[in-house]
Amino acid sequence: MTDESPQVLSYRGVVYPWHCDQMGHMNVMWYTGKFDEATWTLFAELGLTQAYLAANGRGMAAVEQTTRYLRELVAGDTVTITSRLVEVREKVLRFEHAMVRTTDGTLAATSAITGVHLDTALRKACAFEEDIRRRAAAMVGSHTADPA
Repeated sequence: MTDESPQVLSYRGVVYPWHCDQMGHMNVMWYTGKFDEATWTLFAELGLTQAYLAANGRGMAAVEQTTRYLRELVAGDTVTITSRLVEVREKVLRFEHAMVRTTDGTLAATSAITGVHLDTALRKACAFEEDIRRRAAAMVGSHTADPA
């Protein structure tokens, strides 16, 4: 995450023994799960809470995710994830997560995700409400994309 967009501390946790595979390293499913938890923390910062989604018949769907595994994590490692918005459009958010081993600051993994705002009844993409879009645009900072 080299961009100057603000970062949010979106996850803090530990690698447990049951997160590890036969080789003693955290399995990819747990990286994905921790990134998912970080995503919902980031969304809450924008107002995309469970209460908002339920009350308004809205949802979010990941349509693309690229994860890079840079360093292995093992049982007992503590990790933090910071997240930042890369782009906000009328119906789309692009954001990135960085997972760091807290004991030494080693970047362990990154994940870049594109998410779409949905009308859950119509099962179609729909525009973000203005206050959510405004918060997201402010979080992107100088990198706000064209609203198309």
